[in-house]
Amino acid sequence: MMKYLQRIGRSLMLPVACLPAAGILYGIGYWIDPAGWGSNSIIAAFCIKAASAIIDKIPLLFAIGTSIGMADEQDGAPALAGLVSWLMITTLLSTNAVAMYMGAEASQVPSAFGRIENAFIGILAGLIGATCFNRFKDYMAPEWLAFFSGKRCVAVVTAFVSAIMAAALYYVWPVVYGALERFGISIANLGPLGAGIYGMFNRALIPLGLHHALNAVFWFDTIGINDLGKFWSGTGELGVTGEYMTGFFPVMMFGLVAGAYAMYREAKPERKTVAKSLLLAGSFAAFFTGITEPLEFSFMFLAPGLYLIHALLTGISMTVCAYLPVRCGFNFSAGMVDWILSFRAPMAVNPWMIVPVGIVVAAIYYAVFTWAIRKFDLRTPGREDNDDDTMIPPAQDEPHKDAKKDYTHMAAVILEGLGGAENLQDFDYCATRIRATVKDGSQVDEKRIKSAGVPGVTRLTATNVQVVIGTRVQFAYDEMKRLIEASK
Repeated sequence: MMKYLQRIGRSLMLPVACLPAAGILYGIGYWIDPAGWGSNSIIAAFCIKAASAIIDKIPLLFAIGTSIGMADEQDGAPALAGLVSWLMITTLLSTNAVAMYMGAEASQVPSAFGRIENAFIGILAGLIGATCFNRFKDYMAPEWLAFFSGKRCVAVVTAFVSAIMAAALYYVWPVVYGALERFGISIANLGPLGAGIYGMFNRALIPLGLHHALNAVFWFDTIGINDLGKFWSGTGELGVTGEYMTGFFPVMMFGLVAGAYAMYREAKPERKTVAKSLLLAGSFAAFFTGITEPLEFSFMFLAPGLYLIHALLTGISMTVCAYLPVRCGFNFSAGMVDWILSFRAPMAVNPWMIVPVGIVVAAIYYAVFTWAIRKFDLRTPGREDNDDDTMIPPAQDEPHKDAKKDYTHMAAVILEGLGGAENLQDFDYCATRIRATVKDGSQVDEKRIKSAGVPGVTRLTATNVQVVIGTRVQFAYDEMKRLIEASK
C-alpha cells in the first residue's frame, strides 16, 4: 500500500512540472500591471489570463498526469482514459446534474458538489484511467467487436467504471468533503500555528511521498482554501492569503543552504571534497529553484533525527512568517525564481522581508545542525565510517565524461548495481530520483551504484531502491530505459 501511495506521489510530479510556466506568466503580468487584468496593459492581461489557464485546470492536469504516471506503459491511451474519467465524474456530479437527480433547485444542492472539480477528484480519475489501461490494454474482444480490442477499449471501459464511481461518489463525496473541510478548517482556525503544523507535516511526509495529499488541501481548491490559486489570481484576503506558502521561502533559500554548510564544516577532512560536491549542488537547487530533495535525501536516512529537526524548524518558520506582515507565493517551489516573480502579485505583502527573515533562519539552521551533529555524532554526508559505503567517489577506472555522454555511463553503472535488467521489476523517476523495485534485493550493490557519481542511494525496503540523481534525472532514466530495451 505504501509503495502504491508513493507511486501516486511521483505521478503528480508530471503535472506539477507545468506550474513554473504559470508562475512566469503570472509574474510578468503582475510586474507590468500590479492591478491585473490589463486595465493599463493588454500584455499584462494576456499573460495573467494565460497563466490562469494552467492554474484553474490543475485538477484536470492531475487527472491526466496521474493516469500517465500510474500506467504500466508510457502511452497516450491512459492519458485519454484519465480525461474521460474526469469528464464523466465532474459532469455527472455537477451542481446542476445533482439538482436534477434530487428534483430540487441548484441552491438546495450540498455545497460539496460545487467543489467536485478539485485535485482529489483529478487524482481519482487518473487512477481509474490508469487501472483500466493496465487491466484492459491487452484485452482480446470477440470477432464482432474486434475493433475495440486492446487499447481501443480502454476509454470505453473507463467511461463505464467512472459512471459507477460517480454513482458511489454521489453518496460518499459529501461525507469525504465534509471530513476534509473539517480537517482544513481545524488547521486554518489555528491561524499562524496551523500554518506551522502544516509546514512541519509537509516536510515530515516527504520520505513517504504523502505530502502531496496534504498540499492538495491547503494549496489547491479541494475544500476552498486554495492558497496558491487565490494568491496568484488576486481573489484572496490581503495579508492572509499566502500563509501556507510564505514560510517555505526562508527555509529553502536560506535555512537548508546553511544546514548544508554546517554538514560540510563537520565532514571529515578526507571526505570534505566529496561532501562539498554533493552539498553544493543540492544547495544551489534549493536556493534557486526550491527543489530540496537532493539536500534532504543526503541526510534524511543517514541522520533521521536531524531530518525531524529540519521538519520542526520548517514548522517554526511557517508560524513566524504567518505572524509577520509578509506574504509570498510560488507556483513550483519556494526558490529565488518564484520569490522574485511574486513581488508584484496582488496578494504579495512585503516580500523583501524574506531576506532578513531568511538570514535569521540560516543562522538558526547552522547553529542547530552543528550542535546536533556534534552532540549526537550524526552520520551526515562526509562523516560516515571509513568502511561505510554511503557516499564514495567515482571509481578510478571509470572517470566522468562531459555532459550528456556521462549519462550513458551513469545509467550503465546504476543498472549493473541494481542487479542488471533482469533483476528490475519496475522503475520510474520523480523530480530528482530514480525509484526502482528489484526482484532480489541481495543483488543490489550500493557501492557500485555510487561509483557512478550519484549523490546518494537509499533503500526504503529490501527491494525498494532510490537513486538520487538531481534535477537532470530524466536523462539517466532515459538511458537506463534505452539500455534495458537494447538488452532484450
